[in-house]
Amino acid sequence: MKNNLTRRNFLQRSLVAGIGLSIADPFSVFVTEKKSGMKLGLVTYQWAKDWDLPTPIANCEKTGFLGVELSNEHAHGVETKLSASQRSEVKKRFADSPGNCLGYGANFEYHSPDTAILLKNIDQTKEYIQLCKDIGASGIKVKPNDLPTGVPKEKTIAQIAASLNEVGKFASDLGQLVRVEVHGNLTQEIPNMKAIFEQVTENSVKMCWNCNDQDLLPPGLEANFNSVKKWFGDTVHVREFNVGEYPYQQLMNLFKGIKYDGWILLEARTEPANKIAALNGQMSLFMGMIAKSK
Repeated sequence: MKNNLTRRNFLQRSLVAGIGLSIADPFSVFVTEKKSGMKLGLVTYQWAKDWDLPTPIANCEKTGFLGVELSNEHAHGVETKLSASQRSEVKKRFADSPGNCLGYGANFEYHSPDTAILLKNIDQTKEYIQLCKDIGASGIKVKPNDLPTGVPKEKTIAQIAASLNEVGKFASDLGQLVRVEVHGNLTQEIPNMKAIFEQVTENSVKMCWNCNDQDLLPPGLEANFNSVKKWFGDTVHVREFNVGEYPYQQLMNLFKGIKYDGWILLEARTEPANKIAALNGQMSLFMGMIAKSK
């Protein structure tokens, strides 16, 4: 273990030195992240969906995105069908790089009124939590995803919370986190997420802020942020910083205000011709916002 950590630290220092020479911003990635606590990583959702596993690891090394959340059913092929030896190989690939495998970005959801569907989602969540443990990751990302019509809102909220408590207990026993993305029809509205988390009792279940337009609904971003900040975990999802109208600078200010030291994960939606250049561009924008945050 000691040798692996030494190798990772060496690779991180080498990577930082390389990036420091390649960007125009006077702050290096290392200095910016050390000053702010926040770190920029990548969700393989769109820009890396067609990359086999060595490719996102290598490209994140090149661009300073040192945390990776692996999305489901992508070309990297990290799924529960992997054998024990294959899981060990995934773990080793990340251990031998400066990058961190943060875990799996799943689509499991817990709002269905159909008991069979609900139980299937819970069981599959547990299977993927075990996968996260085996590949050396730290957790899984899941979703609430809806408040179905014809079912009392309070009943669905209680069902989602109870499901999160069940998978959260399983995750806790394996030293993993359950990261609940603020996502889905109606459930992405902050008051509904707050209502869910008010019934979550497992400390391993954390909220993953997702930068939705609904965050800006009255009473506004700051008030919505403050209403749920006590449940934030170690990951946040953002889209491209220079696309759309979301007030990312204000968001970075708010995170800096609570001394957030987790991962800001880019879940890009566009299709740039040159992904490496695009990643470098997003890193520069991120570093600029962190430098300005107050």
